[in-house]
Amino acid sequence: MANTAQARKRVLQNEKHRLHNASMRSRLRTFVKKVLKAVHDGNQEEARIALRTAESVIDKSAGKGVVHRNAASRTKSRLSARVKAMGNVAAH
Repeated sequence: MANTAQARKRVLQNEKHRLHNASMRSRLRTFVKKVLKAVHDGNQEEARIALRTAESVIDKSAGKGVVHRNAASRTKSRLSARVKAMGNVAAH
């Protein structure tokens, strides 16, 4: 256990931040799943709306350091590719 008051406070702060970051990561995954579900169901309009909100959540998470900015960019790219592919299938 921490010996100094400063170290004890740090332990409490770290736990608080860990729980908050876990909550933000869970929120991010939920929004990603909403996009994937809409793509899987074939609902293109719902997928586009879900993608727009998911991109916002992903950007905010990356900005706060919950996920790395490259991981956030990669996730957005893959989601948008899936939604775009839906449009190509529907057009043909």
